Amino acid sequence: MSRRALTMAGGCLAAAWPLIVLFLHEDVGNWPLLAIGIALLAWRLPGSLRVVFPLAVVLLGLGLVGRAEWGVRAYPVAVNAGMLMLFAASLMHGPPIVERLARLRTPTLPPHAIRYTRRVTQAWCLFFMINGGIAAGTVFAGDLAWWSLYNGAISYLLMAAMFAGEWVIRRYRIGKSV
Repeated sequence: MSRRALTMAGGCLAAAWPLIVLFLHEDVGNWPLLAIGIALLAWRLPGSLRVVFPLAVVLLGLGLVGRAEWGVRAYPVAVNAGMLMLFAASLMHGPPIVERLARLRTPTLPPHAIRYTRRVTQAWCLFFMINGGIAAGTVFAGDLAWWSLYNGAISYLLMAAMFAGEWVIRRYRIGKSV
């Protein structure tokens, strides 16, 4: 299997995590799912072990001190935390992630576009904080179906709305070049 196919398969597995947990937790059990979640997190999150290791420890710790199901359910929280760390680190150590992405299309950005991409990166940080907070609240909710609905559908719809809203604003404020 090619590297690209493996990356796509990992992305699909990560995106489908809430549904996988919903449908397999009774048959497979939470401990195997927790181990798979930690491995998937380590494989999928960008960055070094300095980012991934603490998140994996948190998942395992939740499983050990509480119930394994808490660790399994905390996977979306860890992903949001990892993305928040990645975006926030890019703000501190520049250039911001959204600026990097914009420069793929337009290598030379005007100053107003650079300021805009910084603000969008900040907005994504806020999104990951709020989404991760809500995901954390669902970890301890009794109903696995509600956890799956939020983390497997609602959060993706919110992310799509954020992408679409930013695209419209960018077209209006900066133009089609960025």
